[in-house]
Amino acid sequence: MQPIGVFDSGVGGLSVLQALRLELPHEHFVYVSDSGHAPYGERDVSHVLQRSLAIGDYLVHSHGARALVVACNTATAAAIAALRAAHPALPVVGVEPALKPAAAHSRTGVVGVLATRGTLASDKFQALLQAQNTQVRFVLQACDGLAAAIEHDDAAQIQALCARYTAKLGHFGATPDAIDTVVLGCTHYAFATGVLQNLLGPAVVLLDAGKPVAQRTHSLLAQSMAENAASTDDQEKTDGVELWTTGAVDTLRDAAQRWLCGAGPVRHVVLG
Repeated sequence: MQPIGVFDSGVGGLSVLQALRLELPHEHFVYVSDSGHAPYGERDVSHVLQRSLAIGDYLVHSHGARALVVACNTATAAAIAALRAAHPALPVVGVEPALKPAAAHSRTGVVGVLATRGTLASDKFQALLQAQNTQVRFVLQACDGLAAAIEHDDAAQIQALCARYTAKLGHFGATPDAIDTVVLGCTHYAFATGVLQNLLGPAVVLLDAGKPVAQRTHSLLAQSMAENAASTDDQEKTDGVELWTTGAVDTLRDAAQRWLCGAGPVRHVVLG
């Protein structure tokens, strides 16, 4: 069976890959970490667009991907439309901050959003924000350096940055005007959930995009199969994961060992 291609600027997209493997346990995945050209969240749009298109082409033409998952909020904002135009025959699924679920969940009417500067500044995010319930107040916080600290598994830096940025958001809890729900607007941040939860307290709910993205991917693949008069039950099962990186192999290997179960070897690739 042709694989599902997944990519991110680094190791953060492994959080989405975790959810994809749970949702689609019999699928084969090819994951590309573009850590040689990261971080995306602090780079200009043209850089992220060019890198995303190069990786999409690689996954389709070198690995025969039958679907693409952009496991990066910044890349989704910058390049999802261009990727869909470049590969019109394929399902292309992006990641976006879970603003609507957060608004529905919040009882205090105040939602915090932690994201990269690039995501918060994007037209796509601003349009998403404007589409939300006006009775809910969203407090936005750019988290410069946090994705990089998670990328390098720097525990002290992760703790310090999480403390800094949550403090800037405001006060938390179930009382009126307190933040009771926080959206993790970068796939890297899912790997700092423990640190963030300790800082925010048990009354605050953290929401990331992994499960919704996996469910959307499953739905689109099922639709694609139906349109092609085929069933996933009739396809050869080739479950597994291939890991590729444009940066340091050790970084992705170490992250996969921490956060994935049963991943294969990590290989280096030069793209663009």
